[in-house]
Amino acid sequence: MKKRIFVSFAMEDETSKLLFCGQAKNTRVPYEFVDMSVKKPWDSSWKTNCKTRIKGCDAMIVLISENTRNADGAIWEINCAKELELRVRGIYIKNGNINNKPSEMYGILSEAWTWENVKNFIESI
Repeated sequence: MKKRIFVSFAMEDETSKLLFCGQAKNTRVPYEFVDMSVKKPWDSSWKTNCKTRIKGCDAMIVLISENTRNADGAIWEINCAKELELRVRGIYIKNGNINNKPSEMYGILSEAWTWENVKNFIESI
């Protein structure tokens, strides 16, 4: 059975998210990525649906860029994952680094975007 990984990201980073998730299209990869991209302002029903999807995942990967700190949806998803005691890993994309890592990620390992790092995290679940 494939592992399900929720991918949290700032909407400004959707192109990077598409590239990141494209790897899971490879049938030899034993995981699938899940996201709840918000196309319109989100409300309580989005939160309920999103929480259900997060709960159905084995872990969360947060794509961290200079946009993440101000991404209300991504911050909410991170807090939801922590509340559900889901394993979380940060992956730096674009100009992401420790200086723009959101405070909600304090104490959570974040590392460079390499497929080796992603694979090692998923295999550790």
